[in-house]
Amino acid sequence: MDKKVISTNRKAFHDFLIFDRYDAGIVLTGTEIKSIRQGMFNLKDSFAKIEDGEIFLYNMHISPYKQGNRFNHEAERVRKLLLKKQEIMKMLGKIKKENYTIVPLELYLSHGFAKIEIGLAKGKKLYDKREAIAKKTQERDIARGVRR
Repeated sequence: MDKKVISTNRKAFHDFLIFDRYDAGIVLTGTEIKSIRQGMFNLKDSFAKIEDGEIFLYNMHISPYKQGNRFNHEAERVRKLLLKKQEIMKMLGKIKKENYTIVPLELYLSHGFAKIEIGLAKGKKLYDKREAIAKKTQERDIARGVRR
């Protein structure tokens, strides 16, 4: 599969426990794809919501295209995500039942189209974050020891 990852939302992996992952298309307008290809966007504080059987992405910042004109896009508009109805209903059931949130994990290009990987996630507690940091430092120390 032709998949070129442009950005990964590291903050999502730090703040949330990810359970299910879905690939979704994004409805973009005008010069947004050009800005995305240049890496002029931010996934950090973005999230998705299901409204009226459709899924929307909020707070994803895509900077205006530098060579754009008066038809340039708005930086933080709400963007519709493209998923199958069955997937949206499955996600909606899990959100209502188990209190999950929908978080974007990574943005990538597939055959020239911008796609986003979203995940059903639950917020980590402070002790979970500390545990993850301790585990990472242990693995880093082991890797250093093996290299020497």
